[in-house]
Amino acid sequence: MSINNPASPIPTQIWPSAFAERYRAAGHWRNETFGAWLRERATSYPDTVAVTGGEQRWTYAELDRRASNLAAGFLQSGLQRGDRVLVHLPNTPDFIGVVMGLFRAGLIPVYALPAHRIAEIAHFAQGSGARAYVATATHAGFDYRVLAGELRSRCPAIEQVWISGDAGAFTALEPLYAVDGSALPATVSQGSDVAFLQISGGSTGLSKLIPRTHDDYICTLRESARICGLGPESVFLGALPIAHNFPMSSPGFLGTLYAGGRVVLSLSPDPQSAFALIEREGVTVTSLVPPLLLQWLDLAPTTPHDLGSLQVIQVGGAKLSAEIARRVRPVLGATLQQVFGMAEGLVNYTRLDDPDDLIIHTQGRPISPDDEILILDDDGHPVAPGQAGHLLTRGPYTIRAYHDNPSANARSFTEDGYYRTGDVVRMTPEGYLEVQGRAGDHINRAGEKISAEEIEDHLLSHPQVFDAAVVSVPDEYLGERSCAFIIPKGDRPRPADLKKWIRGRGIADFKVPDQIVFVTQFAATAALKISRKALRADLRAQLLAQQAAATPPLAAPLSE
Repeated sequence: MSINNPASPIPTQIWPSAFAERYRAAGHWRNETFGAWLRERATSYPDTVAVTGGEQRWTYAELDRRASNLAAGFLQSGLQRGDRVLVHLPNTPDFIGVVMGLFRAGLIPVYALPAHRIAEIAHFAQGSGARAYVATATHAGFDYRVLAGELRSRCPAIEQVWISGDAGAFTALEPLYAVDGSALPATVSQGSDVAFLQISGGSTGLSKLIPRTHDDYICTLRESARICGLGPESVFLGALPIAHNFPMSSPGFLGTLYAGGRVVLSLSPDPQSAFALIEREGVTVTSLVPPLLLQWLDLAPTTPHDLGSLQVIQVGGAKLSAEIARRVRPVLGATLQQVFGMAEGLVNYTRLDDPDDLIIHTQGRPISPDDEILILDDDGHPVAPGQAGHLLTRGPYTIRAYHDNPSANARSFTEDGYYRTGDVVRMTPEGYLEVQGRAGDHINRAGEKISAEEIEDHLLSHPQVFDAAVVSVPDEYLGERSCAFIIPKGDRPRPADLKKWIRGRGIADFKVPDQIVFVTQFAATAALKISRKALRADLRAQLLAQQAAATPPLAAPLSE
């Protein structure tokens, strides 16, 4: 399990010994580490460009050198092996340099998305016990130095703040690249050590922390690169935020580097920016979420850029409709690869040589023969073949516990080590999964997972909100959008003012409700006879029925 031992505060992820022995014997775990394989790639491909971003082009040898220098600089600052460091950077070479430097020093990155704000960042800092924070100066109009100042005041344990770019009152990251790290070993870690902490989708409250080991994560990189046909000639475009698990490892930028390929980074996923990079850099593969794919499909027929190098477009993060899937090859000239996975582990791919029917209608099959799959009904019994049910899984790269979170572990894992994914799926006769949706109150907005409970907690802090329930609503563009049902207290606030207020709570913008509906009461909750989950389901059903009938809502005098 994952613990935070006061005597040895390094997070751990431990599999039962019989499983660990089996995974090593099968070759899934090879005691590889990130620091060691980067050194091996730098030896094999020293002059090959590894990372491109903006005007920067780093070869494998330069990336390896920069990682060592950063590692030395981090350690000279007083950080010690096993310390956690929050990484809050956009898609720039510094992101890759920093995480590789942390790996080499035996430090543990804690990944945050550029969209995250002080509410999430303070939660990650406190939950991980982080001692340092690395951020960019500004990105997309937001000043992260202001956030850094508030983080220091809220979390005194953050002793070091490094800023990429104009550091202002903080310490600049750039000088660390000049520290001599040539004497550092390629790795100080073992394969079984936790390499980093990822964030969960946050299905209940704020995100949980996911400890991933070198062994288990490199297993996914190796198998993903093989399944996706990556090699030294591959060029991966990181258009989605690369702190996400999908563009990080499926196969993502890490899988591309593992295969000796080239990573091209884009600060924006919009098609105008991406299409120019595809043409300039000869991009062969990229990963998208469905709403972004729609933008690409709409613009591709009129773009002046040559997209002929593009061979594979991976789509994941949310369910892709068959209608959109059919358009990929005719419009973009590339093979569609559907990807279904989770930061906790299990990853599924359609294969590049699969028949069109599987590629269009399924979300793939697991990458490992030792991925164990259960599909159960509401009572915990296996469903009949071909029927939909709750997906549970365990395997060589699926975690057994969250970090320092006993209550979440009790909810999310069975006694025999299966992870309850929260997804409802059916399995085809070929062993492929078709995702039917989510079982809980988890809103999947354009691939970003939102906890209904977390947003309700924010709304309930507003002085003019008596009660709130947040639900998901199908959306052709986003996959799902969020709708907040509000019982006002006193004068009803304007929806626009309420949205502005919740933005001011310091949360990621994608969590702000897309729609607000005011109602007079939640009849079922007045007598406390219904669960919040059931209430959300009932409100969602009412809204969908009203929309289908195109009639004015009976209990919703105003919506936005």
